[in-house]
Parts: sequence; structure tokens; C-alpha cells
Amino acid sequence: MQTILIEPLTVEGFAPFGQVIQTEGAQHFSINSGTTERYHDLARVELGGVHARPLISIVRGQPYALPLTLKLVERHPLGSQAFYPLSDRPFLVIVALDTHDGPDTPRAFRTAPGQGVNLAMNTWHGVLTPLGEVSDFLVVDRGGEGYNLEDHIFSTPFLVKEP
Repeated sequence: MQTILIEPLTVEGFAPFGQVIQTEGAQHFSINSGTTERYHDLARVELGGVHARPLISIVRGQPYALPLTLKLVERHPLGSQAFYPLSDRPFLVIVALDTHDGPDTPRAFRTAPGQGVNLAMNTWHGVLTPLGEVSDFLVVDRGGEGYNLEDHIFSTPFLVKEP
């Protein structure tokens, strides 16, 4: 079993897989007569296929303990998928680039408070992986016609752990 060491989530490190959603370093401006600061255009929502429409949902994820065994990744060929935590609790984002044989060796990122992610369309990723406690997330993804889920089971699982 190969080991994957968890990395801190950074804009640069995550760029091949999508965008980090955070206010730090983001374009922003005042609205509502100066009473509100808008952090603008934090992620690119991608919608493909027939009659595509954005969905906004809240999901509640059960916590995972580390180390964990990664057996499966999935991807959404018709749309991006954004996860933004509704608490300051960390979660793992496990992603892999695509190769002609399926997903490459995965990478695992731990979020910091105030960070979420937008997984680019067709990006291999692990399931929602909260750490420590049950956690709620705001999710923006794609609804509409067409099959928007592919799974890949690794022939040899990976062990995901702290460095």
C-alpha cells in the first residue's frame, strides 16, 4: 500500500484540480452603502450537458479518523463541484490528475479555517472527508440531464496520513 502524506491546502498546490475558495487574497469591494464587503468571483462554476443548471445544497458529513484507507475516487464529467464548510473545522480534499489509464497517484490537502474548494469539471476526487466532528457544507454543483458521476476503485488502496 502506498502512503499519501497530507499537505496544507494552498492556491498554488491545488491549481491543477480547481480553485481554493477563501477570502484571503481575493478581489473584494464594498456594497450595500459600505456595510458589506463582497469577495467576488471566488470559483469558476462549470456546467456542461443538456439542460444543465446550478444546484445549491447543504450536506452533512460524518467525520473520518486518520490515517484512512483510500480505495475509491470519483469525478463529475458534466460539472464542477464546490464545497465550503459552514464551520471552522478542517476537512481533507483528496484529488488526482487524469491519465489515459484513469486517476494518477492522489494528493491529499487539509483545509485551514475559512477555506473551501471548487473541484474543476472531470477532476478525480475522494468523497467528502470531514475531520474530527460532523460538519455541514454548502455545495454548489450541477443538476440536469445526463450521467454526471464516474467511480474508480484502486487495485491497491492508498494510506492517507499526517506527515
